[in-house]
Amino acid sequence: MIINTGMRTDIPAFYSEWFMNRIREGYVLVRNPYRPDWITRYELDPEVVDCLAFCTKNPAPMLKHLNELKRFHQYWFVTITPYGKDIEPNVPSKEQVMQDFITLSSSVGVNCIGWRYDPIFVDSTYTMERHISDFKKMCNTLSGCTQVCVISFIDLYEKVKRNFPQARTVTPQERIAIGKAFAEIGQLYGITIKACAEGNDLEQYGVDCNGCMTKETFEAAIGSYLDIPKKKSQRAECSCVLGTDIGAYDTCGHLCKYCYANYNRENVRRNIQLHDPSSSFLVGTLREGEVIHQAEQVSWINGQLSLF
Repeated sequence: MIINTGMRTDIPAFYSEWFMNRIREGYVLVRNPYRPDWITRYELDPEVVDCLAFCTKNPAPMLKHLNELKRFHQYWFVTITPYGKDIEPNVPSKEQVMQDFITLSSSVGVNCIGWRYDPIFVDSTYTMERHISDFKKMCNTLSGCTQVCVISFIDLYEKVKRNFPQARTVTPQERIAIGKAFAEIGQLYGITIKACAEGNDLEQYGVDCNGCMTKETFEAAIGSYLDIPKKKSQRAECSCVLGTDIGAYDTCGHLCKYCYANYNRENVRRNIQLHDPSSSFLVGTLREGEVIHQAEQVSWINGQLSLF
């Protein structure tokens, strides 16, 4: 199976000590975000965890732990955008994150790391022209350290509308202009552009629209074929492998305006106060009378000869 760590929060950036404690103890407890009384225990054992999947805007706190994590296969997505503190108030400078990306790539390998440039929004500051110019500069820095850059355009979820009311939908014309330019730039630097849950309209311009966290992505990282249960791999927009996420909503301290995972700052502040690095939960502890459900975990690695 695949353990995801970054669909609800940024564990490497804010909870690396907790995560490594979980790795050392060999298990983690996770509350279902839609049914908090349902608690699942996942074993963090390479015998059943085929890959640890990370999504982060700041991998720096985890770099010192990479040797300890080597007994696990890993895949890393690192988000690097051109936005400043007006949009991403607590994200380190892009220059620093890119240097950390390069360090991470040299440790895990180019097949085990991808760059995310998303979500893309357009306004008077972050114009189409600026996106294209900044993207080219970033490609020049990151070339050779990854083979993939994932893009997506801002989705105006209710949380996003509340926290970022000035955001607007990117028009079809803007989507095509940016997607086409990015694909052309990526080709120059050996970086394939993939679209995340964006349909197929950019495919004709050279963008890979088959998903970003795909079966093939993880197979290349692991070096083995995977037999992934269908219920674990499909969603309407793409063929991403969603796996199992051990994070919690309303815990990401980046406080990006476009974030879909935080309801508001007060919730984040409260949950950060409830965080204990020694707890089995990311937030809080086991309450009296609560029942822990053991997850059914098996390796998905296919024993047939690998071509990777």
